[in-house]
Amino acid sequence: MKIPVVDIGRCTLCMGCVAVCLEVFRQNDAGYIEVVEMIEYPEAAVDEAIKYCPEDCICWEEQ
Repeated sequence: MKIPVVDIGRCTLCMGCVAVCLEVFRQNDAGYIEVVEMIEYPEAAVDEAIKYCPEDCICWEEQ
């Protein structure tokens, strides 16, 4: 299974991923972007978030 992962060390909190793919990405209480736990991720929507991330800090990982 593939899951999206955010490298929070490189993330500038532009919120682009949240705007493009609200069902998968959100800002947590600590102020960081996190990935919502899901059984299956909408691949096309996550790919859009990856495409528009200015820091290239989102990727897919195999689990």
